[in-house]
Amino acid sequence: MVDNTADIITRKCLMELKFVCTYPKRGNVSQNFYAHREKVLVEEKGFGTFTYNFEFFPNGEYRAPFAPEEYPLRCEERSRIFMQIQATSSLSNMELFVENCRATPYDYKNFQPSYSIIEDGCKKDSTVNVHSSSNKRQFRFSLEAFKFIGQHDQVFISCSVLMCEVESPSTRCSQGCINSRARRDSRQHHQVKREAPNQSLRHFISQGPLRLKRSAESSERPVASLNLNLVFIAGCLLAAVGMICAAVTYKTKISRVKYQHLSEYES
Repeated sequence: MVDNTADIITRKCLMELKFVCTYPKRGNVSQNFYAHREKVLVEEKGFGTFTYNFEFFPNGEYRAPFAPEEYPLRCEERSRIFMQIQATSSLSNMELFVENCRATPYDYKNFQPSYSIIEDGCKKDSTVNVHSSSNKRQFRFSLEAFKFIGQHDQVFISCSVLMCEVESPSTRCSQGCINSRARRDSRQHHQVKREAPNQSLRHFISQGPLRLKRSAESSERPVASLNLNLVFIAGCLLAAVGMICAAVTYKTKISRVKYQHLSEYES
């Protein structure tokens, strides 16, 4: 039932339309998932808006980071992992400070077990190298690849970072690495003066996962594995040849045995 198209009103509440819905029995469904962590956007009173970007790089030239689709990253045993944390801010007189970094098997900073890489601005892992950068909002460092002992096959790196006013003597950034004795004094100082106008709050960022390549995936181990397989196969062949030779020798001895007829007699 359709009204006249020339009318401007209607009192018919029912309208009938032919409607057909079809759907194919088969179809392709796809979904993309990237383990790579995106930038962290922070908005803080007195500091405006700034972002933290945590990336892994293939080498110490820090030209182009790994693409998001390359995660999880696979590392060779004892190879170096190059990382960069970069901050952007609407304020020009701010600098970045990385206070703590630790590794966990999951993307959760308080997960146990955890392994401390940087603590209170000091290097804790003996393989950590800090690479210089002319940008005060960049922190570049590297360390040798590792994995957690046990069931965990992946590693996430999480760090606590903050922004400070450049060349301000009363900020955490200006203190740098502090030892255990100065650590207590610093914590007491920041407990009394929590909201310094020239220092932001601490924020946590993470990136990962990293995975060590298994022995079968390395470039050197397959040769050794192949040699072991050849030795095993050769041993099996020698054992089989020995069994065949033993069987042939046994049959030959049996064939040489002469049988004699027993004499027949009556009782």
